[in-house]
Amino acid sequence: MEHLSWPFFDDKHRELASRLEPWCTEHLQHVDHRDVDKSCRALVRALGRAGWLHHAVGDKIDTRAICLLRETLARHDGLADFAFAMQGLGSGAISLAGTAEQRGRYLPPVARGELLAAFALSEPQAGSDVAAMQCSATVEGDSCVLNGEKTWISNGGIADFYVVFARTGEAPGSRGISAFIVEAGNPGLEIAERIEVIAPHPLARLRFSNCRVPRSQMIGAPGEGFKVAMRTLDVFRTSVAAAALGFARRALQEGLAHAKSRAMFGARLADLPLTQAKLADMACEVDSSTLLVYRAAWLRDQGKTITREAAMAKLMATEGAQRVIDAAVQLHGGRGVRSGEIVESLYREIRALRIYEGASEVQQLIIGRDLLK
Repeated sequence: MEHLSWPFFDDKHRELASRLEPWCTEHLQHVDHRDVDKSCRALVRALGRAGWLHHAVGDKIDTRAICLLRETLARHDGLADFAFAMQGLGSGAISLAGTAEQRGRYLPPVARGELLAAFALSEPQAGSDVAAMQCSATVEGDSCVLNGEKTWISNGGIADFYVVFARTGEAPGSRGISAFIVEAGNPGLEIAERIEVIAPHPLARLRFSNCRVPRSQMIGAPGEGFKVAMRTLDVFRTSVAAAALGFARRALQEGLAHAKSRAMFGARLADLPLTQAKLADMACEVDSSTLLVYRAAWLRDQGKTITREAAMAKLMATEGAQRVIDAAVQLHGGRGVRSGEIVESLYREIRALRIYEGASEVQQLIIGRDLLK
C-alpha cells in the first residue's frame, strides 16, 4: 500500500485504508461463491453494517475513497467488490438526479445494506450503443407503462429495485430516454432469465410487459435519462479501473510468493532471469495503472471533467490487469489453471471488466475523439 503516500491522497484516505484492510482480512477470507445470491446479500448487509456503503451512496462522492475501497475489496474477494460497486451504481442515478422524496426513500436503506439496487441500461441489441435502445415507456395519465427487455443486469433477480432507462420519445436517439425506479415486485416486471458467467455473479435478463409505474418514479426530467446514465457511469468508470488494479495487485502478490517458494533446476523459480523479467513487467503494469486510476480520481474530486482520464484509466488498468493475471497463471504452471487456485479465480474475474461499463474499444474511441476535439 505504499502508493498511499503519493500526493493524490489526503490523510482521511490513508485512515480509511488502514481501517478497511483488517476488516477485509477478518470478513472476506472464506466467502462462499457456490451460492452467489445468498453470499451477495450477506456481503451487502456486512458492508452496510460496517459503514463502507456510505462511501458509494449519495451525491457527495469521494472518488478516491470509492477507488480505494474497490481496489482493496477486489484484492481480497471479487464478489465483495461486486456487492459494494452495485450498491453505488444501482443507486447512483437517484443520488445524482433524484427528488428529495426518492433520495429519502431509497438511499438510506441502500447505504445500510437493507435494500439491493440495480442499474438496468443494456439491452440485447443495445449495449455500448445506448442510442439503439428499444425498451419504451409510454405516458398514460399519472403513470408510465414500460415494455421491452434489459440484459446483463447485475443484481438481476436479487435486487429490491431497478433504475431502468427507457425510450420516452422526446427527441431521437439518446435525447429521448428517461430513467425510472421500478421495484422488484412491480406487476409487469419479470426475471426472464438468470445468466451464468465464468466468474459467478448475480446477473439476469429482465422483461417488462405493460409494467405500470407512477410518474413520480421518474428520475430527473423526461428525456434526460441518457445524461443521468452517463453522469452515473462517469462516477463509477474510474472505480472499475480500481477494481482491476486490485485484481492485478493480488496476482502480483501471488506470483511473487510462488516464485520465491517454488524449487526449480536446483534453485528457486525466482532466481531465473526470465522469472525476474516477468515480475518486473507485472510490477510496471501495476504501478502505471495505479498512477492513471488515482490521477483520474483526484481530478474528479477537484471538480474537473475526466472523460479522457477515466477512459484511459479503465482501458489501461483492465487490459494491464489481464496481462498481469495471465503472467501469474503462467508462473504457477499447472497449478495456475486448477479450479480453486487464487490466480485461476482472478483469471475468470478480470475478463468481464474489459467489457462492462464501456468495452476497451469504446474507451479507445472516447480517448481518440477527445484528442481530436
